[in-house]
This record gives sequence, C-alpha cells and structure tokens, in this order.
Amino acid sequence: MRTFRALVPTFLLLLLVFGVPAFVAPWHGWFRSPGELIEVEIPRGTSQAGVAAELEKAGLIESPRQFRLLARLHAADEPIQAGRYALRRDDAWKRWIEAMQAGKVVRLTLTIPEGTPSILIAERLLANTALTGPVNPPAEGAALPETYDFAKGEARSAVVDRMTAAMDRTLAELWPRRTSDAVVKTPQEALILASIVEKETGKGEERRMIAGVYSNRLRIGMKLDADPTVIYPVTKGKPLGRRILRSELDTDNGYNTYLKPGLPAGPIANPGRASIEAVLDPAKTDALYFVADGSGGHVFAATLAEHNTNVARWYALRRSRGEM
Repeated sequence: MRTFRALVPTFLLLLLVFGVPAFVAPWHGWFRSPGELIEVEIPRGTSQAGVAAELEKAGLIESPRQFRLLARLHAADEPIQAGRYALRRDDAWKRWIEAMQAGKVVRLTLTIPEGTPSILIAERLLANTALTGPVNPPAEGAALPETYDFAKGEARSAVVDRMTAAMDRTLAELWPRRTSDAVVKTPQEALILASIVEKETGKGEERRMIAGVYSNRLRIGMKLDADPTVIYPVTKGKPLGRRILRSELDTDNGYNTYLKPGLPAGPIANPGRASIEAVLDPAKTDALYFVADGSGGHVFAATLAEHNTNVARWYALRRSRGEM
C-alpha cells in the first residue's frame, strides 16, 4: 500500500506531463501535419455537439466526446454558421471551429459568358441547384458577364444584385476614360452599342474595329444594319436557329437598325468589359462595312463596291461548303 501511495505523485506527474498535452494536442494541432481537404456540411442551427457528430461522420475525428470537451474549454462563445466547409484532415481543431464560426464556407462559381442575354442569365441561375429562391431576369445590359462566386444556398436574386452592381462599377470606372473618338453620349448608349459589338464578333481583337465601323456610321447618320438587332425582338437574345425573314427585316419595333439610323431602343445583350472599352475607344478607321471572312472573323471595307466584292467572296465560300 505504501508503495502504491508513493507512486501516486509520480503517476500524476506523468499524467500532467504527457497525458494532458496528448489530450489537448489535436485542438492546437501539435504533432500533426494538415492533410487532404474534406468537405463537411453543417446544417443550420447545429451545436458544437452536432459539429462533433458531423466531423466523426466525415472521418475527421475519432472521439466526439474529446472534441466537445475541448471546444467547451477553448472555443470562443460564437455560434456556428451553417454551410459547407473544406477542412484539412489533421489540422488543428480550433481552426475548424474558427472557420465555422466565421462562416468561411466553400465558395462555388458561376460563369456568365460575355454577350449573354438577360433571359439566359436567369435560366442559368435557375438551373444551378446550389442556389435558392426565384429570380427575375435583370434589365438587359445591366449585368456584367464574368465569373461570380457564391455559397451553397445563396439566393439567386442576391447573385443578380452582385452582377448589376459590378456593371455599375465598371461603367463608373470606364466612362470617364472615353476618348474623343467615342460617338456615344451617355453610359446607356455605351451599353447599347457595346451589346451590338458583343453579338457581332467572337474575336477579341476585332472589337475595337467593329466599334469603329459602327461609330463611323452613327457619326454620319448611316443606318447600322446590324442583324442582331433584328433577331433580339424575336428571341429576346436566344439563338434564332434559322435565317432572318424578310418580314422581320421590315418590322419597326424600336430595335431594327435596318429601318432607321441611330441606336436601337436598348441593349440586346449584356456586354463584357472589353466591348464597353471598345466603344469608348473605337479604332480609327475609314471602314463603313464588314462581312464574315469564313474563319470566324470579318473583312472590312470603306466603300460599298469593295464591300460587295467581299460579300461575293463570302457567298462563294459558303456555296463551296454546301451552306447555300
């Protein structure tokens, strides 16, 4: 008995020296190297005990009781935020709790290509099941096409709000930088013309040239004759899937630029930053015409005679491909 009693202090000392540090080591990340990322879903209203259960389910911890005790002793008194978290295996437990209390959830991304019409933006948002709630298409031209990040469960309307705020910031930044060659008089006119440029070319290096052609036409009161302005009232920006009808070319709907000079009633798509920059600093050119060159680009002309020659070449190429 005396021997046992004599060993008690030694045992307690060993427990203090080795046992306690071993018990709290996972909380601080001692003797551990963070490993692979594991995603964990934390439902709304989850307690620290619930977090422990989710971490055990994900294979990140072996002892929920140990986690709960250490969290109770060391964690800040802040609520856990719901969401999906990417946690590193064998990382310090306190980092996991701090991330959940700060709401550092996994961010997902949604890319809106340049020139996407508003009706298709709404369709993309509705098709994304990680987002929630209803959404109305933004006003045409009001949303900036780019890649946006969001958290799972975020409202679709909130993403639209960020898109329109991004366009507002972009216009506020670029409008004061317009050159003397810019023919547009207001930021809204810049959006309208940029949306036409966006729909006319898929080649970034052509944007300023296309903008230069249309700027020349607007400057002399010449009709734009832009096919995308005929298509937009028919499809609201969706692909037409066929040739434009003569009746559509003859329809005066406020957008058809074959019937009268000037800009259409509004944007026909959501232009990207590069197209806005192009109309605010168009290329210096004497060209008034352009037609497809068969390689995805266009060939430009200053006179109608030269343009007609280019059109004839384009038609001949299409016939050789069996497209006409």
